[in-house]
Amino acid sequence: MILINLLPHREEKRKRRKQAFFVGVAFSALVGAGLVGAAYMTLGHLTTEQRSRNDYLGVEIGRLEAQIKDIANLRAEIEALKSRQRAVEDLQTDRNTPVQLLNELARHTPEGVYLTSIRQADKVVTVTGIAQTQERVSEFLRNASRNSEWLDRPDLVEIKLANLTTSGRDQKRLFEFSAKVSIKTPQREAPASAPAGRKV
Repeated sequence: MILINLLPHREEKRKRRKQAFFVGVAFSALVGAGLVGAAYMTLGHLTTEQRSRNDYLGVEIGRLEAQIKDIANLRAEIEALKSRQRAVEDLQTDRNTPVQLLNELARHTPEGVYLTSIRQADKVVTVTGIAQTQERVSEFLRNASRNSEWLDRPDLVEIKLANLTTSGRDQKRLFEFSAKVSIKTPQREAPASAPAGRKV
């Protein structure tokens, strides 16, 4: 007896294709889920690392800010010490100024000029005196401007004729003058103080 299969051949192929399709879809879904999970885990790991780096950077930035504050405080202290040092140096210079001033005036006053009054106001000295001639006053002013290390910018305020009576009835024609002179610090002191510092 001959058996004939009456089931349609095409229906069988469709079932197989459907099964293969669903298996492929399920496999693709599993692969996609695996990839998403791996990407999520990678992103989580990278985020954790970045947070730890940010925390480290925050700590280091805090340290640097503290060091910057310390440096600013040190600079302020250095400036304060420098200003104190300048004040002490100015006091030492001012202490020697009257002696040097009298020395310079005595050295640069020519013959025939007699100083009668010396007054100092800050860095300006007013000198009054008597001279035999006007040329002597000019020489005194020239000496103060060119040859002096402590005197600078001499300025003649006034000069006038004065008849002074000497012994008996003799009268001499002299000139009363008044001049202003500025005081300057000599430049040789700065280099001179450097070798002294090296020796100590």
